Amino acid sequence: MARIALVTGGSRGIGRAIAMELAAQGHLVAINYRERAAQADQVVHHIRASGGRAVAIQGDVAIAAEASTLAARAAEALGGPVDILINNAGVLRGGDLFDFDFSQMEGMRAVNVDGLVRVTRSVVDGMKQRRWGRIVNLTSIAGIGTSFEGNTFYAATKAAVITLTRRFALDLGPHGVTVNAVAPGYIITDMVGANPNIERMSSRAMVRRVGAPEDIAHAVAFLVSERSSFLTAQVLTVDGGRMDYIAHA
Repeated sequence: MARIALVTGGSRGIGRAIAMELAAQGHLVAINYRERAAQADQVVHHIRASGGRAVAIQGDVAIAAEASTLAARAAEALGGPVDILINNAGVLRGGDLFDFDFSQMEGMRAVNVDGLVRVTRSVVDGMKQRRWGRIVNLTSIAGIGTSFEGNTFYAATKAAVITLTRRFALDLGPHGVTVNAVAPGYIITDMVGANPNIERMSSRAMVRRVGAPEDIAHAVAFLVSERSSFLTAQVLTVDGGRMDYIAHA
């Protein structure tokens, strides 16, 4: 059954792969972007060229007035309410205890945590009324505890996503809405920089390779499907078996 999906941060990387995978599964997709209009339009063009239906919707999830209207705009453009929400938008500001520029924390939290809350709030009433909904939040294995340097405070925001996922699942489960998270490992996207250390990061995974955005998209596609109806409040780690955890929990 075709559903209407909203993917935040969908113009590139993991978000782009998710949008394209959901479209390939037959869903109608609203691709949210903040400033990369040309890239978002490219994703829309690719989906339409493949016979799917998609629209691009500009909006900054860090701004309350914009985040809270994304679902309504997606519904207007695609002809129905949002059934599937993928909270993918995120930013990374590197640093650890002794070198992190803490002035960057508020902006990072505004996207990674506050934006997720605002967009989620905008879709849940309709999902509850229809007694069906799928919400997937993109967290990170950093939020679980990998020892990879330079991501301490980014990890803190992603740990918050894990907690929110479980609490939202508790609140929404009685209404037919599932809420899960996907925790990607090292995925080759623009976020990792221009010179990814593929050999080094591959050595930290049991499968001895780094990930591709499509690896995450496939996991998300399962979590929004009918086959996952008895699965909620879970964090699906998609990291190739990383072996550099501070601790497992």
